[in-house]
Amino acid sequence: MQNNLKNTLDHRPYLTGMNAQALLNLCRDAGVKDVHAETLNAYIFRRGITDWHAMPELPQQLRNYLDQHARLFEPKIIANQQASDGTRKILLSMPDGKEVESVLIPASGRLTQCVSTQVGCAIGCKFCLTATAGLTRNLSTAEIMSQVFTARHLIGQPVTNLVLMGMGEPLHNYDAVADFVRMVTDAKGMAFSPRRVTLSTAGLVPAIYRMIEDELPCSLAVSLNATTDEVRSHIMPINQKYPIAELLDAMRAYVDKHGRKRILIEYILLGGINDSLDDAKRLIQLLDGMETTINLLPFNPFQGSEWQRPERSHVEAFRAELKQAGFIAVVRESRGRDISAACGQLKTEVVARRKLAAKL
Repeated sequence: MQNNLKNTLDHRPYLTGMNAQALLNLCRDAGVKDVHAETLNAYIFRRGITDWHAMPELPQQLRNYLDQHARLFEPKIIANQQASDGTRKILLSMPDGKEVESVLIPASGRLTQCVSTQVGCAIGCKFCLTATAGLTRNLSTAEIMSQVFTARHLIGQPVTNLVLMGMGEPLHNYDAVADFVRMVTDAKGMAFSPRRVTLSTAGLVPAIYRMIEDELPCSLAVSLNATTDEVRSHIMPINQKYPIAELLDAMRAYVDKHGRKRILIEYILLGGINDSLDDAKRLIQLLDGMETTINLLPFNPFQGSEWQRPERSHVEAFRAELKQAGFIAVVRESRGRDISAACGQLKTEVVARRKLAAKL
């Protein structure tokens, strides 16, 4: 009897993964007034309080129901590192022991959190350390959301910007990610402006069209990284299925749907591979007429990678060519490189811990 009860309790939903409609349904199932769903929503997502016993406005009937039909979850912090530039990388353990990394990036007037959406990644971009781990599983909406709650509780203040650029391909985990985006932009909850929530994709074309159809309230970033199919297919195998022309069509459809809303283009510069002036000129032609901002990210080398960081002069010349053509182009200096928290470096702590465990 006790084992059966335990199994039932193990399947209770996590409260922090429930959207406004789910909270409303929960209150109705508990036999209390609908208004209490709004109270729950405000406490959890606006004030960051997840313990329903710390919500005095809730009736005892609802608290008792929640005791039986909902769970609280905050990941266990396995490691918490801070870089010399203030960037913080957190290694988090999920309920099944799987681990992901999330990064906090402070800047003047804002605090950005880089959120993971999968344990590992299946896309296989060759310049990305995370991709070498392969995909273990998707994260649930509650697990993605838990990263935001953990960061808030850790540093004592809410983040101001969210970027889905951590471990995993967000559009490969579309349903959970879409729920997360809708929840964090809910005006009655966390109330992030869609402009402050950015979803980055390696180019899952059908999912971009789904974003358009669903009117997902966030900004779109596309990891382009090459100007020919030959080079992009070599460094990003996904290009073999969705080549540059198809990806550009989807991007234009997104811009057309959103009027003058810009797409963020992420372009990782690999020394001697995609950092020439000819590459810059081709990029100008590819993006001609499209509202974009281009982030140039010099490659962050890792052990076993076949590429090198580009020469600084090549980076500056590439940027100058784009600016001369009228594009907004910014060289993004990597944050948190000394703790492997920079773009494409997430996985280090996960792998290190697995190796250590294997030796024990």
